[in-house]
Amino acid sequence: MRNFHLIKHGKVTPTINVERLWSLVSEQTRAYYADKKDKAPVIDVMKAGYMKVMGKGKLPEQPVIVKARYFTKEAEEKIKAAGGVCVLCA
Repeated sequence: MRNFHLIKHGKVTPTINVERLWSLVSEQTRAYYADKKDKAPVIDVMKAGYMKVMGKGKLPEQPVIVKARYFTKEAEEKIKAAGGVCVLCA
């Protein structure tokens, strides 16, 4: 007997926390953008296999552009407080 009707969560969304966003960027890239105030690195979490950005943890006071499919309210507030931008991707 197949148990398709017993599966409670048919859709699983891979998530990443705000505190781990900078682990997706190399140290050279982070050092390059540390001095520049008019530029910010782009972190595409969907290329890394994640779809949703959660709001746990602290984000350094360095602006960053984050591309994801979903953002929690807390994650969006923390990214914008650091001077960054949240970009929704389909």
